[in-house]
Amino acid sequence: MFPEFGLMALSMAAAISLCLAVVPAVGVRFESTQLMRLADPFAALLFLLILVSYIYLTLSFLQDDFSVLYVVNHSNSQLPWYYKFSAVWGSHEGSMLLWVLVLAAWTLAVSLFSRHLPDNFRALALASQGILTAGFVFFVLLTSNPFERMLPFPAPDGADLNPLLQDIGLIIHPPMLYMGYVGFSVAFSFAIAALILGRFDKAWAEWLRPWTNAAWLFLTLGISLGSWWAYYELGWGGWWFWDPVENASLMPWLLGTALVHSLSVSRTRNLFHSWTILLAIFSFSLSLLGTFLVRSGVLTSVHAFASDPERGAYILMFLLAVTGSALLLYALRMGKIEATEGFAPLSRESSLLFNNLIMTLFALVVLLGTLYPLVIEALGLQSVSVGPPYFNSFLLLLGVPLLLVMGYGQRARWRIDSLSQWLKQTPAPLALSLLVILMLYLLGGYRSPVMLLTIGLAAWLFLHLVADGWQRLQASGARRLMANARWWGMALAHLGLVVTTVGIGYSAHLSDAIDARMAPGDSEEVSGYRFELESFDRQNGPNYVADVATLNVYRGERRVALLQPEKRLYNARGDVMTEAGISAGVYRDLYVSMGEPLENGAWAMRLQVKPMMRWVWGGTLLMALGALVALFDRRQKGQANR
Repeated sequence: MFPEFGLMALSMAAAISLCLAVVPAVGVRFESTQLMRLADPFAALLFLLILVSYIYLTLSFLQDDFSVLYVVNHSNSQLPWYYKFSAVWGSHEGSMLLWVLVLAAWTLAVSLFSRHLPDNFRALALASQGILTAGFVFFVLLTSNPFERMLPFPAPDGADLNPLLQDIGLIIHPPMLYMGYVGFSVAFSFAIAALILGRFDKAWAEWLRPWTNAAWLFLTLGISLGSWWAYYELGWGGWWFWDPVENASLMPWLLGTALVHSLSVSRTRNLFHSWTILLAIFSFSLSLLGTFLVRSGVLTSVHAFASDPERGAYILMFLLAVTGSALLLYALRMGKIEATEGFAPLSRESSLLFNNLIMTLFALVVLLGTLYPLVIEALGLQSVSVGPPYFNSFLLLLGVPLLLVMGYGQRARWRIDSLSQWLKQTPAPLALSLLVILMLYLLGGYRSPVMLLTIGLAAWLFLHLVADGWQRLQASGARRLMANARWWGMALAHLGLVVTTVGIGYSAHLSDAIDARMAPGDSEEVSGYRFELESFDRQNGPNYVADVATLNVYRGERRVALLQPEKRLYNARGDVMTEAGISAGVYRDLYVSMGEPLENGAWAMRLQVKPMMRWVWGGTLLMALGALVALFDRRQKGQANR
C-alpha cells in the first residue's frame, strides 16, 4: 500500500499548496492578520505531506516493490541499499519529487526563520512559494507520477539503476544541487513581495541577503560535487566539459553571484534595488530553464533524465508564466524603485556594478551557446555544435577584466574614491604579480601565455585581498576584524576564487597524458612518473563483475602510488563502466583509466598526470565556506523592521 499512501499524500499536498498560494494573499488584500498567519500552518503541513510521500517512495525502493513501475525501471534486488536510497532521485519522476520536497523545505524554512519580518511581506513571500510549489506538485501528479503500478503483474526483478549513477557522488550531488536551484525561489518570492508592496530599502536587502547566501552556498557545493563526480566517474580525466546540463547549473550560479554582490550595495548604500530585483527574478528563472532542458528531451547528456515532450511543454509553459508574470509586475512597479543616493565612477559601487555586468554577460554567452544549437535544430536547419573553444574564449575575454576590477574593488571606498589613491595602491600588487609571472617563466620554464596570465591575475587578486586585510587590521584592530563575519566571508570566497583560478591555470595548460597498449610487465613514462602494469584480475562486486588493473607508479626509484582502475560489467543491464584509478595529491593527481581489451592479454590504457587538480575543488569549498561564515554576521540583527 506504500504507493497508494504516497500518491494520496502528494494529492493532499496539491490542495494545501493552493491554500498557501491563495489564503495569505487574500489576507494581505483585506489586511487580515489571521489569514496572513495561516501561511505558517499551511507551510508546515505542505512540507509534512510531501515528506510522507517521499518516504513512501523510498520505502518502495528499499523493499524491492517491483509492482511500482518506477522501481522496476531504476532498481534491482542486487543493488546495495544505499544505491536504492539514492535511486529514488536517479531518474525523472523521483528527481522531481525530490525537487518538490526541497521546495517545500525552503518554504517551511522561510516560515520558521522569518517571523521578524512584517506580516504582509511574509504572507506574500509564502504565497509566492505556494504558487511555485503548486505548479511543481501538479507537474508530478499530471505528467510524472512515481507511484504508477505495474499492470497486470509485478515484475520478478528490476532493470537496475544506471551504472553511471551508482556512485557516492549521486547520493550527495543532486540534493545539494537542488538545494541551490530551489533556494533561489526564496529570492524570487522576496522580490515579488517587494514589488507588490513597493518595499525597496536597505531592510529589504538585509532580509534577502542570508537566503541568497544560503542558496548560493548550496549551489556552489552542488556544482563542485558534480564536477568532482565527472572527473573520477566518467573516466575522461576532465572536470568540466561545457555539457548543456553543466551550463544549466552554471548560469543561475553566475547570476546568483551577481545577486550576492548587488545585495551588498543595496543593503549598504540603498542602491541597485531595480538591478537586484531583476537578478532575483532571473536567477530562479534560469533554474527553471535548467529543469526544462534536463527534462524536456531537447538535449542529450549523461545528466539528462527524460525525453517526454509533454513534460517539457508543461515546464516551458510554467517557466514562461512565472518569469513573464514577474517581469510584467516589475514593469508596472519599476517607476517606484528609486535610488536615493549616488556614486562616483571610481568607487566600490562602480566596481561591483562592473563585475555584475561581466557575470551577467557571461551568463548570456553561456545561454546563447547552450540554446543556439537547439534553436537551429528546431528550425530544421543544419545541426551545429557549440563546444569548449567558444566558451573558453569568452571565459578568458571576460575573466581578465573581471579579476582586474575585483582587485581594485577589494580596496575601493564607498561612494567616491580618488584616482590618486587608486594609483597609490596599484604599484605594489602589480609589480609583485608581474614578478610571479616572470619567475614562472624563467625559473619554472612555463611558456603558455594564457597560463601565465591566469596565475598572474590570481596573484593580483590575492595581493589586494591581503592588503585589504592588513589595512582593516591597522584601522580597526584585531578584535573587530576577527568579529567582522561579512568581511571574512567575502575574503574566504575571494580566496577560494584565487585557489580555483590557480588550479584551472595549471590543470588546463600543464596536464600530460598518453594512450598506451599495456600488458603485465609493461611500463610507460608521463611527466617524470613511471607507470608499471603489474597484473589484471577479475573481481566480483555486489551487482557487477570487474576487470581490475594494478599499476605501480614510481618517481625515480621511489614508488609513489598504487593505482587500480576497473572496467565493470553490470549484471542486470549489461552496461560496461570505467572506474578510474586516482592517486590524489596537493600538487598533482595521477590518473589511469582502462579502455578496451586488446589481443594477447593487453588493454588500452590512458595515463595522465594532472597538476593542481585538488585546488579546483579546494577553492570552491573555500567559496562555500565564505558564504557560510557570512551567514553568521551579527550585524543583520536589529535591521529587520527598519
